[in-house]
Amino acid sequence: CSAAVSARRPCCRGGGCRAPSGMARNQEKAQHALNRFVDGRRDELQGKKERRPFLASSCDSLSECEKWRMEIVREIAKKVSMIQNEGLPEHQIRDMNDAINKLLREKHHWERRIKELGGPDHARTAPKVDDETALEIVPGQRAGAYRYFGAAKNLPGVRELFQQQAEARAKKTRAQLHKGIDADYYGYRDDDDGVLAKLEAEVEEKARREAAAAWQGPSEEDAAGSESAFVAHVPLPSDAQIQKAILEKRKRELIERYLGGEEAR
Repeated sequence: CSAAVSARRPCCRGGGCRAPSGMARNQEKAQHALNRFVDGRRDELQGKKERRPFLASSCDSLSECEKWRMEIVREIAKKVSMIQNEGLPEHQIRDMNDAINKLLREKHHWERRIKELGGPDHARTAPKVDDETALEIVPGQRAGAYRYFGAAKNLPGVRELFQQQAEARAKKTRAQLHKGIDADYYGYRDDDDGVLAKLEAEVEEKARREAAAAWQGPSEEDAAGSESAFVAHVPLPSDAQIQKAILEKRKRELIERYLGGEEAR
């Protein structure tokens, strides 16, 4: 009957009636059981998901290190996109920002391990996966600085942490600049202590001796020593051998001149 049907369904007109709480509880139990069944079936087909090693130094395979690094990169990119939501609760934003910083440190450890195993240096070549507008507490540190991403930059106390009051410096006038210019600025009193004059005199005396020696030329002893020190690295012919070679050359020239035409005929 219509009364029995209306008793089973929530009323859409009165506004004060609703479905029994037992029905919603049964639906939640059924959905939870279905989720567990689907997860178990996926593990059977794809295999149980392998957990990432706690320490990067415990992994000795370069391909495995690259796989775990890419997994961390995907997690960082996902969390950075999620933290951009300004409507998230404050505690959730703080927890997510802590998780991103933890993943960044872990990524740095894996990149260092990849470099130790002979792989590429991702710290230099790979593009950034985090937010370029992130604020750092200790700027300049690549892996050790704590950063704030997305909505975490607008949390209470965070914005004030990075606000630096620029000190207004009054520009000096030309008259104030000329007050600091004196004889020391132009180096007029550099020779008063006598140290520079002594050093210049020693260098000048040395330069005079070298110039005089070069003008006079090498001494007889130096010339004799240079002649005695001459060493021939190839065998040199004697005078008799040279004379014999000259005679042989002249003889060939005379034979070619007077007998060359007859031989040609």
